[in-house]
Amino acid sequence: MPIKTFFKKMYFSNIILGLLFSFSSLSLWANEAVVADSSHASVAVAEAGHEAAATEKFDPGKLIMHHIADEHEWHFFTIGHTHITLPLPCIVYSPSQGLLVFSSSNFKNEHHEEVPYQGLALEHGKIHAENGERVYDFSITKNVASLLISAVLLLSIFIGIGKKYQENPHRAPKGVQSLFEPVIIFVRDEIAKTNIGEKHYRRFMPYLLTVFFFIWFNNMLGLIPGGANVTGNIAVTLVLAVIAFVITNLNGKKNYWLHIFAMPGVPKWMLVILTPVEIVGVFMKPFSLMVRLFANITAGHIILLSLVSLIFIFENAALGVAVVPFSLFMNVIEMIVAVIQAYIFTMLVSTYIGAAVEEHHH
Repeated sequence: MPIKTFFKKMYFSNIILGLLFSFSSLSLWANEAVVADSSHASVAVAEAGHEAAATEKFDPGKLIMHHIADEHEWHFFTIGHTHITLPLPCIVYSPSQGLLVFSSSNFKNEHHEEVPYQGLALEHGKIHAENGERVYDFSITKNVASLLISAVLLLSIFIGIGKKYQENPHRAPKGVQSLFEPVIIFVRDEIAKTNIGEKHYRRFMPYLLTVFFFIWFNNMLGLIPGGANVTGNIAVTLVLAVIAFVITNLNGKKNYWLHIFAMPGVPKWMLVILTPVEIVGVFMKPFSLMVRLFANITAGHIILLSLVSLIFIFENAALGVAVVPFSLFMNVIEMIVAVIQAYIFTMLVSTYIGAAVEEHHH
């Protein structure tokens, strides 16, 4: 399937999903911004022998970081002063107390303020001991929970599709199978075969399909209101990059390493310069994979939230007439970027693998 046809098929479905997510997400973000503004609106201060109310201005940076950062609870939205959250399990190892397993709700009081629990405190999304002792946090955070959800979705969908092919391989695909079959064929023909070659592409297909759908699914889940910013977390993109680095270099042929350490046809004195450059290039490839995916996904969230925040920064509801349509447009663009970033990551990994397994040509 040509690239143009593939993206044409994905374009319309992403547009529809983007509009559905946009209307709901904008309303939730707007409500969150109002609460963020009003929850810190009145504080008592003593001045000239009497108390007066002081107002803290809306902080867009705090709101944006709240939505893109990882947390020990899953915050969906806020209605008035009621926070709709899902407490997540905290798993902490302390040398003095041993293994502690408890709910993250223990770190919040009835006013949703952070309080210590069993000598532990939660500050800026990190758990630490109040006595300064080093603790090891293995908690199920929002990003981890979202990763588990995406793993369940991937396994459920593709195990089901695989069973349908086993039952009747010659039957025309329908339902979910008909949705994902063109994408699978596209990854096989336009990415794997083209960049790795007919001889070696089959053994890398499971990995490439997993990478493509993992990134795509998590990009889409991150756009759902209350969703986790998984692919906008540099720790996740780092792991994806390290896996790509290991697979590429473990499968490197003699010709691949020869071109790094002793390029044929190059004068010996030039190797002193070129070999260190090639070695750096080996590590720069996964580094660029990590930063590209992280930066693109995070930037999309920041731009969208910044647009919504303009209404509350200028405290002008009329500004919403211009901001809301443009935000809707940006949300649809993010839906398209979700599949494009999955495609780019998979494409680049396949080119690295293709260069590593390429046979020597005389």
